[in-house]
Amino acid sequence: MPNVIASIALLVWPLVTLALFRRLRPGTALVASLLAGYLLLPPLPAEFDPPLLPSLNKSTIPSLSVLFVALALRRLRPGDLVPRHPLMQVALAAFVLSPLMTVLRNDDPLAFGPLILPALRLIEIPGLLIQQWLLAVPFLMARAFLRDEAEHRMLLWALVAGGLAYTLPILIEVRLSPQLNTWIYGYFQHSFSQMVRGDGFRPIVFLYHGLWVAFFVAMTVLAALGLAREARGRRAVGLWIAGAGLMGVLVLAKSLAPLLYVLLLAPAILLAPRRVQLLGAAAMAALSLGYPLLKGADLVPQERLLEWAGDISADRAQSLGFRFDNEDVLLERVMERPAFGWGIWGRNLLYDRESGREITVTDGRWLVVIGVFGWVGFLAEFGLLAFPVLRLWIGAGRSPPGAATVTLAVILGMNLVDLLPNATLTPLTFLAAGAILGRVEAALGETGARRAPPPLRTVL
Repeated sequence: MPNVIASIALLVWPLVTLALFRRLRPGTALVASLLAGYLLLPPLPAEFDPPLLPSLNKSTIPSLSVLFVALALRRLRPGDLVPRHPLMQVALAAFVLSPLMTVLRNDDPLAFGPLILPALRLIEIPGLLIQQWLLAVPFLMARAFLRDEAEHRMLLWALVAGGLAYTLPILIEVRLSPQLNTWIYGYFQHSFSQMVRGDGFRPIVFLYHGLWVAFFVAMTVLAALGLAREARGRRAVGLWIAGAGLMGVLVLAKSLAPLLYVLLLAPAILLAPRRVQLLGAAAMAALSLGYPLLKGADLVPQERLLEWAGDISADRAQSLGFRFDNEDVLLERVMERPAFGWGIWGRNLLYDRESGREITVTDGRWLVVIGVFGWVGFLAEFGLLAFPVLRLWIGAGRSPPGAATVTLAVILGMNLVDLLPNATLTPLTFLAAGAILGRVEAALGETGARRAPPPLRTVL
């Protein structure tokens, strides 16, 4: 169980956020609070669980802190949180409010032999709505504070700094086994057997799984390479060294998918024209939105993908085949309640009719969302994340984005693709999407399509 240090860390984080907003510019404070909270705070099961409200934990406390501190210090007005694009307004409303319809349409208990899954009750609506809102806070605040190339470059530098700071804890766990969370917070946050890979260990540090660590390092590698391509002199040398070192850390993290992403995307970051990079980012965003449709229409080349996985190892092919089988079964279940899904408490899964044992697994974030909140919830969440990249690509001819913005779009595209096989959705994903949307809205204002407000720093 979590110790007192874990509770103290969660309790003091609002004070840390307050100090950051008092000392730094709003955009820098936002990035520092969310990034440091993600990397350092204790993961579940460390939490405070107030009645009828969402859990206060590693994911929700930093979002709640940055929102209240920014409003209290008048760094932000409530109106600044509303996206200007009508499609984004609809997606945000659907994202926050769709749980209301999910609860209303799931008022029946489900029975699987001895297992009874409860009906959803009206008292659960406030907690679900607040939880969705807190998920969206990094997106909305990044849109308000991180609107230009300089702020996007700052975000990339923060990722690199975070990756370098995490290098020592990662190397400690690679050498000594994943123990830091146990030593500091008093518990191990996952299954230890999953952190064993070959004759070594996968680091987990203070995140949810070793895959999360590897994926974060992959983001930092691409950020370092994107900055290095534009840098000159000693700064460029330092960034090349940092990128190479982080690449070595990524190899030591022993997760294949993040390593493959970097091997595919790093050459594009280093060599391809910015328009080509942006096209690739838009393609990845479109794939994340269209995958469920392709899957439902049997247009995903599963057999070929299984053959490629088999060329790597039989275990990889078996794992991928298991994922595909689960996706097929669970998509059929989604079609029984397609609009708003099955709701929480595991109602979106399937169980053995005699024993009540769970017989399906949801690995991808898209499969979780579409099962719990239906097509409305899926299109709302993935629309919020994917639309900024697609709109950035569409408007690139009239208002070409800078190098940092394009690198950020590639990193976000990588994350969106990874949400198909995995559930690596973090505040950093929403942060990147919101920053790109802020750039899109600022560009529309500059070209006269919409009138942009004066920069927040000017107003303050």
